[in-house]
Amino acid sequence: MQGQSQQQAYDRGITIFSPDGRLYQVEYAREAVKRGTASVGVRTEDGVVLAADTRVRSPLLERESVEKLHKIDDHIGIASAGHVADARQLIDFARRDAQVNQLRYGESIGVESLTKDITDQIQQYTQTGGARPFGVALIVGGIENGEPRLFETDPSGTPYEWQALAVGSDREDLISFFEDEYREDLDLDGGIDLALRGLDTVGDEGIDAEGVALGTIDVETEQFRRHETDEVASYVEEIDTGGDEE
Repeated sequence: MQGQSQQQAYDRGITIFSPDGRLYQVEYAREAVKRGTASVGVRTEDGVVLAADTRVRSPLLERESVEKLHKIDDHIGIASAGHVADARQLIDFARRDAQVNQLRYGESIGVESLTKDITDQIQQYTQTGGARPFGVALIVGGIENGEPRLFETDPSGTPYEWQALAVGSDREDLISFFEDEYREDLDLDGGIDLALRGLDTVGDEGIDAEGVALGTIDVETEQFRRHETDEVASYVEEIDTGGDEE
């Protein structure tokens, strides 16, 4: 009984390490991320692909109100998984940070710098009494100095750089899929195909064009572009008909 009460004490305080060096509230925040629908990112030679599962649970819900893909600056986009309200706070922070950098230095913010600024903000909430960690993970993708970059932010405030990754539900299955299927010589269309095929492998119903948000940032234009539903439908149709197979 005494051990259980001690466990609960460590469980309630974000500023207190357990005897084995764990912050339970951060671990619970990671569990909150796993309950969110999946988002994926793929880095290719020609740019970055971001895709998110935006299926709705009720026909009464407006699909456009499900926000998991966000433009931060002309050359940077973010996909999220976890608590939507927490994601919105970090998205607003990222947009302000990008604009401040533009006004202060007269140049666009780097993808890595933005990611580290976001994770610094996240980390503060892992050591502040009376607050809780952000229950969201972000995929930050963009072009920096002509090179595609792809990062993940973790509820602990740690940034990771990836070639292809997933956050949210079915993360392990999606990462395993990308490890088997990813190639460094993929072009942008190949990255889109890989991202959508990954989302299609998880869940019982597969994907449909209306239930996926898709965005790309290509090296040539360095512009974030949100793909319309009819464009996504053409990619999904190719997957359904096996158009990617030789």
